[in-house]
Amino acid sequence: MEKSATVAAVAKDHLGLEMAEPADSATAAVATTQRLPFFGRRRSENTWVVSLFVVVHLVAFFVTMFVNDCPGRSAGDCALRPLGRFSFQPFFENPLFGPSSSTLVKVGALQRTFVIQRHEKWRLMTCPWLHAGVIHLVLDVLSIILLGVHLQQDFGPARTGMIYLLSAFLGSVVSSIFVQHVPVAGSSAALFGFLGATLSGLIRNWHIYANKLTGIAVLLIVASMNFSLGLLPRVDNYGNIGGFLSGIVLGFALLFNPQLSQLERKKGLFDYDLNKTVQLRQKLDRPASRIVALVFFFTILAGGLVAVFHGVNASEHCGWCHYINCVPTKLWSCNERAILVR
Repeated sequence: MEKSATVAAVAKDHLGLEMAEPADSATAAVATTQRLPFFGRRRSENTWVVSLFVVVHLVAFFVTMFVNDCPGRSAGDCALRPLGRFSFQPFFENPLFGPSSSTLVKVGALQRTFVIQRHEKWRLMTCPWLHAGVIHLVLDVLSIILLGVHLQQDFGPARTGMIYLLSAFLGSVVSSIFVQHVPVAGSSAALFGFLGATLSGLIRNWHIYANKLTGIAVLLIVASMNFSLGLLPRVDNYGNIGGFLSGIVLGFALLFNPQLSQLERKKGLFDYDLNKTVQLRQKLDRPASRIVALVFFFTILAGGLVAVFHGVNASEHCGWCHYINCVPTKLWSCNERAILVR
């Protein structure tokens, strides 16, 4: 031991070199079991896709409220009238503090009569960017940030963006099959796609996570809050269900290998055990299973589009399904026909 120290000192003094000390077995063992967080505080880098989605949602809501112009267009009292043109519809009309149903229709909300009878298929793509009110917007954006940052930093922007957009579109397709005369804002479908994908990624990589129950609890809380919001008027729970199923399938197909190079993170709800990840990478990364999942997803999407274009009305075969999308109370009504006729 003394001899090696002497050699190191001579090398440093006479040659200007520093000899690296060999790492002991304990240090090496710790290094091989570094962990990456599943949820938790993350670096702010590499979140441009989620940031872009959030900006689009905020701009879309700003434009919606500008078009709404409650003081100039509504006969009733507006909520928060000091906001002027950006004040909200009365609470009994919109309990989420947002625009009227007619305004949502103008800016691209999903309504079966427009999609089927007027052939306005573009509403399938505009609906996912709209919100029914401020409460809907805030809860949706915060949930997207929570889940989206995790997905993008662990699996990359391409897979995250693909899951978001495809889940949003499938959610719109499912809504068109069930929703009839009620205009709905379907922005939460993409969020539920994130929920489904996160759950699918957890199940797919189950053996390399720690603190799994805590993370599942977070997912349940986020899902419960947003699904409960869908029981109010104008928020689309049919789309949420479609987005969730889409996220599960796409998550199984795309979330097959976390980006293991990102080590400088603090402890989160779930951790990746890198030692186990290396051992399981070949087992988890099976192209055949991913291809089957993608084929299954696009088969469902194609079948849904065929049903929409042929005017299939799933509500005719389910008398109670409308309660999934809106529960009437003394404070608000789920029948929008009287509001739309002006």
